[in-house]
Amino acid sequence: MQTTRGTSLIDQTNPEGEAGESTGSPRPRRVGVLVAVALAALAADIITKIVVVATLQDRDPIRLLGGLLTLTETRNSGAAFSIGTGYTVVFTLIAIGVVVAILRTARNLRSLPWAICLGLLLGGAVGNLVDRLLRAPAPLKGHVVDWIQVPNFPVFNLADSAIVCGGFLAVLLAARGLQIDGTRLPGKDEQGDGGDADGTGGGATGENPGDVPAPEEKS
Repeated sequence: MQTTRGTSLIDQTNPEGEAGESTGSPRPRRVGVLVAVALAALAADIITKIVVVATLQDRDPIRLLGGLLTLTETRNSGAAFSIGTGYTVVFTLIAIGVVVAILRTARNLRSLPWAICLGLLLGGAVGNLVDRLLRAPAPLKGHVVDWIQVPNFPVFNLADSAIVCGGFLAVLLAARGLQIDGTRLPGKDEQGDGGDADGTGGGATGENPGDVPAPEEKS
């Protein structure tokens, strides 16, 4: 009897029990993954830009793979893939806002896929933001170094690639109903778990829950 009462008391004071602790515990690790991915993307972007400026500036492009890939140093005053040139300050402020928003969102982060997604977005945003803040012609107006060119596509860099990959992953996770805190939107985790696609919830026998068998006739 005492055991039953003790169990009841624990359940009343902490309805979630151990599940509540496991929900909150992964957050530091997920934030660590976000930071690691962001630093990796940022380091790759900065290092490649330094090498490109040192080896390709004012030189002829290097064509590889029969012209499918060209390495050339260009400066971009617009957004990713040379979009919106002439609005450098606006895009710089937007990039700062994106970085702040990602850092604020990380407080609720408990999903590993979202940690990777936000890490890619953060690393890419900071990579191009560094150029806008530190490169010529002036702070907030700096031109981003782009150096990767493929046929029929604007010149881009690794920061742009990280942003695109992070954005694609964000769309995929949102479509699957996975939220940043690790939970799923109602109905997303129930599809394919025994319920019918049309939501009727019929069992394997195909009978409706409300059907009542007809009484047998006596001879």
